Amino acid sequence: MKNTGFICTSQQCAAGNAEKVALRLITPDLSRIDYTFQQLEAESNRFANVLQDLGICKGEKVFIFLPKQVEVFFAFLGILKFQAIVGVLFSNFGKEAVFDRLLDSAAKVLVTKQSLYDRISEVLPNLPALEKVILTDLPEHESDRLLSYAQLVSGAGTDYTVADTDPETPSVLHYTSGSTGRPKGVLHVHGGYTHHLKTMDEVFQIEPDDIYWCTADQAWVTGVTYGIIGPWAKGITQIHFTGKFDAVDWFEILQREKVTVWYTAPTALRMLIQDEARIDGKYELPDLKRVYSVGEPLNPEILFWVRRVMKREIYDTWFQTETGGVMIANRPGLEIKPGSMGKPLPGIKAIAAGEQGEELGPEQIGSLRVKKGWSSMFRMYLNMEEQYREKFHGDFYDTGDLAKVDSDGYFWFLGRNDDVINTSGHLVGPFEVESVLLEMEEIIDVAVIGAPDDMLFEKIVAFVKLKDGVEWSKGLEVKCRIRVSKQVSPIAVPSEFVVTDKIPKNRSGKIMRRVIKAQYLGKDLGDISTMED
Repeated sequence: MKNTGFICTSQQCAAGNAEKVALRLITPDLSRIDYTFQQLEAESNRFANVLQDLGICKGEKVFIFLPKQVEVFFAFLGILKFQAIVGVLFSNFGKEAVFDRLLDSAAKVLVTKQSLYDRISEVLPNLPALEKVILTDLPEHESDRLLSYAQLVSGAGTDYTVADTDPETPSVLHYTSGSTGRPKGVLHVHGGYTHHLKTMDEVFQIEPDDIYWCTADQAWVTGVTYGIIGPWAKGITQIHFTGKFDAVDWFEILQREKVTVWYTAPTALRMLIQDEARIDGKYELPDLKRVYSVGEPLNPEILFWVRRVMKREIYDTWFQTETGGVMIANRPGLEIKPGSMGKPLPGIKAIAAGEQGEELGPEQIGSLRVKKGWSSMFRMYLNMEEQYREKFHGDFYDTGDLAKVDSDGYFWFLGRNDDVINTSGHLVGPFEVESVLLEMEEIIDVAVIGAPDDMLFEKIVAFVKLKDGVEWSKGLEVKCRIRVSKQVSPIAVPSEFVVTDKIPKNRSGKIMRRVIKAQYLGKDLGDISTMED
């Protein structure tokens, strides 16, 4: 049986973990609610039965648009058991971001809550494939389309027989931002769990009695792979905190819950560093074994801070939505070189490639590529066959990252070779931000770039050309910020706006972001021979 939902619950119950705490949900006031593997099994079975009762077919898409709450996990696992394809959306997405993803995927079901439904209700009539909207806080069904989660599951049984699942059966659909065009749907398969297990063993070195906490949102590939599938496929207890970031709360959870393995992001750690006075010397973490980092490069300053303040080692990990799981990492047993990504996992072949695809020698900067064949590798970009093919060069997947390899085989991240912006560990495509700003009557042209930032790793900077007669003002800036926040996401809101008379473009009309970035940073513009007059 290769069904991921089955492995995370049914298999764990059969292995003697039925009464073991699978999920400890920590509420914003730091209260705890425990759910056992048996409860995960029963409630995910209920949701699988709900999909069957609604007439949903295997292979159709079911999306979850919720903040971190227990229904996310019940529905996610039930969708996988049913062999539908599950997608998770950030709860802070605006209506345009949600609409684009639901439209592109032809989603049949959306699981959300009333406040989020109100945010997107006006775009739902333009989604003809969307048959059912299930609200987790609606007491009773309102119509054939608008349904109550509670009413549906109350009438569904807790027994469900998971059908044999081929490892190539589609499982999870993630959306990731590109440098041009709409976000791309990255499709994974059930058989990917074998790589998730491999990384839980080889990188995180998880043991049965570990208490594990991954701080990532479930709409992020990290939150799915290492906040749902990996830990529960190993049968371990994991923490999920439903509150907002607060340094004291986080350290209170680490100490009180006796967390042994902690997986977080550099941006969060930088926020902790800023709040060091509130936590330093006030907490002891005797149970914590290791800290891991993901999402953006781990700079040496953070590594040294964790060693000094937390008295623990921190290990950087590298992977992408497309890889589905960790490919390159520091881990126990491997000497850490501060600032390095570490080394590829056993069985993973990665190279820095030259322009002809050749493997470059030590210290030469090239395109980071990974040889095909690992089980969690994505199988397609939904509706984008050509873009998918372009990502592969012979037997190697081109990650879009630039890297070098030193003489000891350690990899060093040097940036992106496209225009995707990594802000706080989240990838933001400039196209989405530009599109919503261009819809404003005051703006006639816009270009968005990423620029280095001490806190965010990269901040979003928007260059705007205003309509004749329009003056830039604080009010217009606020209007721009609100629009991006509501239509795309608060994460995508530019940190800075720059008013310009002209957006540099080449003769085919493509924005020359590297020129704009060079101008902004005061660097040499390089070759501008293709720039329009």
